[in-house]
Amino acid sequence: MGIPYYYNNREFWTMKKSRALHVLIFISFISISSFGQGLLSKSISLDVNRQRLDNVLEILSNKGDFYFSYSSHIIKKDSLVSLSARNKSVKEILALLFNTTFEFKESGKYVIIRKAPIRMTIVTNKAVVVEKVYSVSGYVYDDQSGLAINEASVYEKKLLAAALTNNEGYFKLKLKSSKASTAILNISKEFYEDTSIIIEPRHSQELTITMMPVEREEDKVIIAPEDYLVPDSVRKELAIDTIVKKAVVSAADSAKVERTGMGRFLLSTKQKIQSVNLRKFFTTRPFQFSLVPGLGSHGSMSGQVVNNFSFNVFGGYTAGTNGLEIGGLFNIDKKEVKYLQAAGLFNVVGGQVKGLQIAGINNTVLDTVKALQAAGVNNFVRGKFHGLQIAGVNNLVTDSVKGMQVAGVANFARKKVSGVQIAGVINFSNKETDGVQVSGVFNYSKRLKGVQIGLINISDSSDGYSIGLINIVLKGYHKLSFSTNEISNVNAAFKSGNAKLYSILQAGLNTGNTERVYSFGYGLGSELPLNKKKNFFINPELGSQYLYLGSWDYTNILNKFQLNLNARLNKYVSLFAGPSFSVLISDQQTGIAGYRFPIPPSGYKTISFSNKVSGWFGWNAGINFF
Repeated sequence: MGIPYYYNNREFWTMKKSRALHVLIFISFISISSFGQGLLSKSISLDVNRQRLDNVLEILSNKGDFYFSYSSHIIKKDSLVSLSARNKSVKEILALLFNTTFEFKESGKYVIIRKAPIRMTIVTNKAVVVEKVYSVSGYVYDDQSGLAINEASVYEKKLLAAALTNNEGYFKLKLKSSKASTAILNISKEFYEDTSIIIEPRHSQELTITMMPVEREEDKVIIAPEDYLVPDSVRKELAIDTIVKKAVVSAADSAKVERTGMGRFLLSTKQKIQSVNLRKFFTTRPFQFSLVPGLGSHGSMSGQVVNNFSFNVFGGYTAGTNGLEIGGLFNIDKKEVKYLQAAGLFNVVGGQVKGLQIAGINNTVLDTVKALQAAGVNNFVRGKFHGLQIAGVNNLVTDSVKGMQVAGVANFARKKVSGVQIAGVINFSNKETDGVQVSGVFNYSKRLKGVQIGLINISDSSDGYSIGLINIVLKGYHKLSFSTNEISNVNAAFKSGNAKLYSILQAGLNTGNTERVYSFGYGLGSELPLNKKKNFFINPELGSQYLYLGSWDYTNILNKFQLNLNARLNKYVSLFAGPSFSVLISDQQTGIAGYRFPIPPSGYKTISFSNKVSGWFGWNAGINFF
């Protein structure tokens, strides 16, 4: 059978397309008709007498099989309602329940109740232009409640002009005329959506502006039909609200420099309010000049501007610096600072600092620092620190340190230190030290993986070395030792640190009426295991003691190296013994009655290094506890 002619005819394909189009239109008409029968169009009968409003809404929800959503701030749910309606639409019933200031919207299975928006009005006076400066004034209201919004920021971004509304919601701005045909006025307020208005430049005008509140999760009320689960759309909507709420909190945190002690003292209330309102708006300029915060080339908008060069005669308040900032007394920056910041008294920075930061008294950074930071008194960093930190009194980092801290009194790091801490009195690392701590008095590290040098060194645990008069590792090496040797027959020592290196505080005496000796001193030792079971050790120890031989007028210093073989009997007791070599430095030529002289006693062959220095081989034996 041959192929019919019309299969290759254009008329056939045209006819085919026409039929398909008619079918598509028919289906669309059916869909639109079905959509038209929405939730607000449903017919419902309702008969209530002095019922609470929220109970009435629940009855409507059950009858219509849909959900209500509204903000708890706009509806008095305990209001009493009496209403009788027969076969009326949901929209008509809601109109009887609420006044004309409310409106109703459909979204999926929801009927959303909210305040009807207040219309914005603009009145322009084209006849008034004063010296190329025109004024914009008006009122700002809450879109849902209609109440005036005070302390809202009204600003023009290009001109950096701003004003705050008063208690009546009134504001007034003076703007420079421009050749542009339009200008944009922006309105921002905490917990409200940002609003932008197009205005006509070169003409004074009055505005009535409304702002929409940010809906918070805790303010939302959901009324569901009985025995129905909340649909997925609610879960998604709540999730979005949670994100919005977190974003608001995070954005508000951009104003954290205002909450510092210097921020609270030096910044005005209006500057702090504006900083919170304008948390989403920041701009850049090549330079700025200011006398004090708010009195300068950027006026009240200085806290929203990042500058390449900033010069502040007494002090400045900016969004940040990307270049050079100099302050006669102080600099306050909300965001990042790089590459050089210098102030006669102090710097306060809310973001990161990169480069060089110098202050006569104090540097405060609420984020991380990758810089050389120097201050006459103290440096404070809330985030991580990488670089060199120098302070006349103290350095404080509440996160980790990678680099070097140098302070006249104290260095503090809340987390890991990778580098060097040098302080006149105290070094403190609250987590771990992988480097060196050097102080005149006290070093502390929770976990030591480096070296501590100081009078007193303390750590919770140690894989490094502590060198000082008192070295304590709380989870380390602790021994109480009693021994005897050729000089004194009773000796006691406390050994603490770790097996790699422990310190020895020791004292001894030789009993008897004719050969008395009193001694005290300090030493260092190490414990080296000889087998896998670690019950046999070699302990090399080096110490120095002062010998009292009847008079303090003489110098008698005994330096001793001893090599002990240590045998562990159980977890708490071990025995040790071994040879020693001693070197005595003494200027005492004659003995004193009742005290041993000479040192060592007879029978030990001495080696003379000079008339005041001699040496000999001796022995040592004793017992360790713990």
